[in-house]
Amino acid sequence: MSPSRQTTPQLQDFVRRFEEQLQWFLRHLDRPAALALLANLSDGLARERGAIQNMEKSRAEMLAQAAQSNSYAELCEIEHALTVLEIARFLSCGSVTGLHRGCTEYRDLLAARTITLVIAELKEQGLGEPALPFALVSMGSDGREEQTLVTDQDYLIVYADGGAEAADEYFRIFSDLLVERLAEVGFAKCTGDIMPSNPTWRGSRQQWKQRLMAIVRYEYEEYAKNLMDLIVLSDARYVAGDRAIAADLIELIHDFEQSYFQVLWGMARAATEMKVGLGMLGGLWTDRKGEHQGLLNLKLLGWAPLVMNVRILAVNMGAKATNTLKRIALLEEDKRLSPANAAELSEAYHVLTRHRILLQICKLRGECTDSYHLDPQKLSDDEEEELRRALVSIKDLQQVIRTNFSTM
Repeated sequence: MSPSRQTTPQLQDFVRRFEEQLQWFLRHLDRPAALALLANLSDGLARERGAIQNMEKSRAEMLAQAAQSNSYAELCEIEHALTVLEIARFLSCGSVTGLHRGCTEYRDLLAARTITLVIAELKEQGLGEPALPFALVSMGSDGREEQTLVTDQDYLIVYADGGAEAADEYFRIFSDLLVERLAEVGFAKCTGDIMPSNPTWRGSRQQWKQRLMAIVRYEYEEYAKNLMDLIVLSDARYVAGDRAIAADLIELIHDFEQSYFQVLWGMARAATEMKVGLGMLGGLWTDRKGEHQGLLNLKLLGWAPLVMNVRILAVNMGAKATNTLKRIALLEEDKRLSPANAAELSEAYHVLTRHRILLQICKLRGECTDSYHLDPQKLSDDEEEELRRALVSIKDLQQVIRTNFSTM
């Protein structure tokens, strides 16, 4: 059972089984050996607990500093320090979900603080505060609460109706400045331009409704792009600002996805057509030539197809969760996935994401040129087989979706 899928009863069961095994060992030891064993366990647990507590103390101090900071440069320093701390914690315990939670939490706080500073900056320029409630909403990995060590801006802005052209102009200026300031803080600009400085990714509630209606009714010419935009919106999550207006937009997105089957069908077809990194004979597929010869694009041929295919099943069942592991758990609860399939997909997510994070650490340390390509030759036989099984589980999931949506 993957640790990320452990509920409280499952944790209690783990403790019970550990205690039973410990008692079995103790029954086979004399008193000095039993005391030595218990002392070693106690010392080891104390060291682990102390290390975790020290990290948490440092982290809490930096978060408190960020919440009060009035300097973009200081926020950038804090962002870098928190990233270094998350690297150390990951290398210590290897927890994928722990890193997700840590990175998502501190980047949400930094984004919210940056908004506060941007509003203050606009006030100094004589533009005043926002006249309407608004919210910053994240998408992509951030929207799924799956932030890792390398991030970019995948944000949109939504604001209340009733402000007419004056509101549109204010939030245009606000969004342009916000994107620049977030970049200064350490949030790289999105290469796909999914940022509120792009008018596609900001608007009033009514403007967003009209935009969504045009997408699902095929009123836009660029069908592939607009379908991808809707897929991106499927992971929308509140970050900062007015929570109610963000929740309203997110609910609107879910309603549109549920109401138009052709949209779900298009998403399903896109998901099942994604290539997975397995060769004809079931081995790992690597680039045959070029600068990445002999390497596997872990993101494009593994992680992305997994996230995409889980997403379509979750959207189809109306699940509100955006996190991939939570979506898998909900699909299992709803009997859309068998317990065995859910366990395989959950483990696949951990395997693929763990390798992605290690590649990111490699890149951040200047030891490799990108965080996407994995060299299978550097894996042990067990690691290679673990990765191969992960990719097989994705291929199996694609077949389930093809059958359910008749996309073949």
